[in-house]
Amino acid sequence: MSPFSPDSSRITDALRDPLSELGLDLEAVEVTPAGKRPLLRVAVDKDGGVTLDDIAVATGAVSETLDDDDLMGEQAYTLEVTSRGVDRPLTEPRHWRRNHDRLVRANLRDGSQLTGRVGESDDTGVTLDVSGAHRRLEYDAIAKALVQIEFNRKDP
Repeated sequence: MSPFSPDSSRITDALRDPLSELGLDLEAVEVTPAGKRPLLRVAVDKDGGVTLDDIAVATGAVSETLDDDDLMGEQAYTLEVTSRGVDRPLTEPRHWRRNHDRLVRANLRDGSQLTGRVGESDDTGVTLDVSGAHRRLEYDAIAKALVQIEFNRKDP
C-alpha cells in the first residue's frame, strides 16, 4: 500500500472560497515532503497587505477546511500560512497593482530585461518607469518579474 499523497489542486479548490470570505486571495498551495510530516504551505495576500491577525484567522480557516474535507488524509502534517512575500514572481494583474511604485526586474519573452518602477497597471499590462521613460508592457510579453529589495530608497 502506497503512502497517502495530498493533492494540492484539490486543496487549492477547497481553500479558495473560505479564504475569499475573509477578504484574502489564495496565492499558492505547496505540499513539500519534510521527513515523516509533510509541510503544507499556504500563501495568502490582499490589497494593502496581510497582517499577523489576518494570518491567524486564515490559519484557523485553513485548518478547519482541511479537517472537514480530510484533504491531508490521516497523516500528521505541518501547516504554514504565510503572506505572498516579495520573492514570488508577479503573475497576476493584482500583483502589479499591489506593488505600485515598487522597483521590479522583468525578464521579457524576447530575452531582454528591464528594471523599472511599477506605474499604472490594468488587466492586460503595466507601465514601468525605466530611468525616467515610461514603458508599457503587456503581461504576455513578460516571462518573469520580481520585486527588487531597496534598502535605502529615498521617498520622492
